[in-house]
Amino acid sequence: MGLKGFVEGGIASIVAGCSTHPLDLIKVRMQLQGESVVPNQAIQNLRPAIAFNSASATIAGAQPAVHIPPPPRVGPVSVGIKIVQAEGVAALYSGVSATVLRQTLYSTTRMGLYDVLKQKWSDPDSGNMPLVRKIAAGLIAGGIGAAVGNPADVAMVRMQADGRLPMSERRNYKGVIDAITRMSKQEGVTSLWRGSSLTVNRAMIVTASQLASYDQIKETILEKGVMKDGLGTHVTASFAAGFVASVASNPVDVVKTRVMNMKVEPGTAPPYSGALDCAMKTVRAEGPMALYKGFIPTISRQGPFTVVLFVTLEQVRKILKDF
Repeated sequence: MGLKGFVEGGIASIVAGCSTHPLDLIKVRMQLQGESVVPNQAIQNLRPAIAFNSASATIAGAQPAVHIPPPPRVGPVSVGIKIVQAEGVAALYSGVSATVLRQTLYSTTRMGLYDVLKQKWSDPDSGNMPLVRKIAAGLIAGGIGAAVGNPADVAMVRMQADGRLPMSERRNYKGVIDAITRMSKQEGVTSLWRGSSLTVNRAMIVTASQLASYDQIKETILEKGVMKDGLGTHVTASFAAGFVASVASNPVDVVKTRVMNMKVEPGTAPPYSGALDCAMKTVRAEGPMALYKGFIPTISRQGPFTVVLFVTLEQVRKILKDF
């Protein structure tokens, strides 16, 4: 019975991940807005705090730093159009192979574990589980799933962000296997778990808020008799769950994206020393609301993703109920 939960969750997650991949790519590009991509290494090491360099400031052994105003912030539609114009329609699916691997590892694990814990912790009479236990199950399942899927997550972020880099700095990964192999050789195996603490924290928040709120809202709708157990209930509960997950996870997601995407050159200090350093530099350079960059595409992606995820999951459960 427990294995079936992993299979059902895996199928639903892969379908949802591939369906909403372009929205996820746009979200990543927006979260990286404001980050310096100046090739000058002396300046690059200070990103994104470059905004604090005055025109009169100097860097040892370098030319006087020039204040570069941040580029104007654009919305998800504009970002999507620019990607298509500059890189072609296929660019919207950059890194989709990493998405498939990520969903296979991360989402299959978290969905399956949550289902196992739900079966063990649910009331045997009503079949329901208290909200506190739902949240605890989500935290545990999300954390373990993220640790398993982090290499694919790093590869996905890099492949999605590659198009925004200057041609000379692009990594040009051929696919997720090539990305993971080259990262292991060039930066060490530990680079595959770069930002893993952020990934785990985000996954715990997303899974707890997404799965727990879906189950809770669905149970409430059915108990109150607002709707019957069907497509309408599934769509309503899943979209609400997507909104809750987006609000809770966006700040961690922004920091995670920047830490995973940073380019570390041998013999030079990395742009960020860790998650906290990245968050502080981002807030100082771009303001507190920078942590909610990409929120519109996040909810635009998280909403449809969660709807497709749970609607597909409910249908897969019906198909596999006799197995």
